[in-house]
Amino acid sequence: MREEHIERYSGGGKILQFAVAGLNSAELKARPVPDTWSIAEIAIHLMDADLITADRMKRIIAEDNPTLIGFDESAFARNLLYNDLDVALAVDIFARNRQMMTTILERLPSAAFSRTGIHNQRGKITLGAMLTSCMDHLDHHLKFILHKRQLLGRPLPR
Repeated sequence: MREEHIERYSGGGKILQFAVAGLNSAELKARPVPDTWSIAEIAIHLMDADLITADRMKRIIAEDNPTLIGFDESAFARNLLYNDLDVALAVDIFARNRQMMTTILERLPSAAFSRTGIHNQRGKITLGAMLTSCMDHLDHHLKFILHKRQLLGRPLPR
């Protein structure tokens, strides 16, 4: 199961690249669903969340029961001007971060996935649960990207 999770985590970079491929700047920044994030904002959010989660996973691996700090995703999107950032760069960073973390995760003994950290909002969490959370987070947001592509008349090719 661990190998399957790592493989799925690793493939997330290519999946996100495919999900935003072919969209122009106007389409990336469009809000086909009012009062929700654009595809650009979702992609930047995924990059930020993945970098933060990679840091948390590294802390769990390297430190004994570290404190893991949450973040306000809406404040990040609003105050870091997500809709003005380079989506292609963010997606590339997301994919490369996943590559680097995959290298680390693949080399860990199975027991490492039971190591824990203490999240200031969610409490105790294992490395294995954090890995699962990363995969679920991408899947959750991919649904929104694909729906927005449909609404923009730019569905993914079959």
